[in-house]
Amino acid sequence: MVRRIRISQRARSVSPFLAMEVSERAAELQRSGQSIVHLEFGEPDLETPAVVVEAGIQALRDGKTRYTHSLGRLELREAIVAWYKRRYGVDISPECVVVTVGSSGAMLLTFAALLDPGSEVLMTDPHYACYPKFVSSFEGIPVCVPVREEDGFQLDPEAVEQKQSRQTRALVLNSPANPTGAVTGPERMKELVRISEGKGVIVSDEVYHGLEYDGESHSILEYSPDAIVINGFSKLFAMTGWRLGYAILPGSLIRPIQKLQQNLFISAPDFAQVAAIAALTRTEDEILRRRQIFDRRCRLVLERLKQMGLQILAEPAGAFYVFVNIKRWNDSSLDFAFRLLENAGVAVTPGIDFGNQGEGFIRISYANSEEKIKEGLDRLDNFLHAEERI
Repeated sequence: MVRRIRISQRARSVSPFLAMEVSERAAELQRSGQSIVHLEFGEPDLETPAVVVEAGIQALRDGKTRYTHSLGRLELREAIVAWYKRRYGVDISPECVVVTVGSSGAMLLTFAALLDPGSEVLMTDPHYACYPKFVSSFEGIPVCVPVREEDGFQLDPEAVEQKQSRQTRALVLNSPANPTGAVTGPERMKELVRISEGKGVIVSDEVYHGLEYDGESHSILEYSPDAIVINGFSKLFAMTGWRLGYAILPGSLIRPIQKLQQNLFISAPDFAQVAAIAALTRTEDEILRRRQIFDRRCRLVLERLKQMGLQILAEPAGAFYVFVNIKRWNDSSLDFAFRLLENAGVAVTPGIDFGNQGEGFIRISYANSEEKIKEGLDRLDNFLHAEERI
């Protein structure tokens, strides 16, 4: 006899992560023998740098398999501090850094500490698909600020001001941004800091830092010592499976988040922390080479899309995504994505995954080999021609 288990209302109300829905269907098609080109996920195809892997293996051999300090290894926190000093010229104490199980872990701990039921968190629309779910997990309310293709998907400070209320607790800033690749410049950051004073803390997701193709990213900490930074090792260092991230916190949040870490996660994996020290201190040349690879792929994708007649009003300046307007072919990005998958064997992410403003777009990830990208774009080109004939 199977017992019926009562599922919470919160669990029932969570919407599916559509990129996963597409990917899981793509896996089914592959098992049946169909050729699939994956352009849906933001996971680098490049391997973790060899020096990082060797550091992780040696750490395992040295018995680095136990709990660490709840804030993380001091040596890693010092390496993160040195990284931010070297790249952004900001001074941080290692005591203001907490190492977490992925950057998602850092985000969850942050919102657990910040939010009460009914607290509002401002974010762009489109936005990373999981932001609203992080917020609603703690009974917070996601409040979307639309950003538009014709404006380069840039967050407008005046629009942010109009959305602020007495319940506003935070503003999420993501630069370079997922899914659009937009990079927020320093003057706009300064203005966002100004209008947020006394009206919530800025939570800056900097996980795509280091993957910029037109100048350098700026950290929010250059303009506000009271902001919160979320970062990790998955994207720049191709360490998705190592599950390691961190938060840089203002002093008032350190102890609350440390206590949450102690109770929920205890600590991040020790051997992964040792490997991350190598990533921050021994990969400079390799990171530059990888950045050039992604830049070349970005230009390849943009050139081919334009040849297909797709107008890209907002070219990405960072990350590894192109957000493509497909309204000429289909108003439903989900229907378009599944038609493309079933009929052409190309997996992309439907724009509706990223909010209402993402409807009518698809996200193409170029975190795949040039060979696969070219094949996927050829298939997309043929698919678009076929759709026009219907």
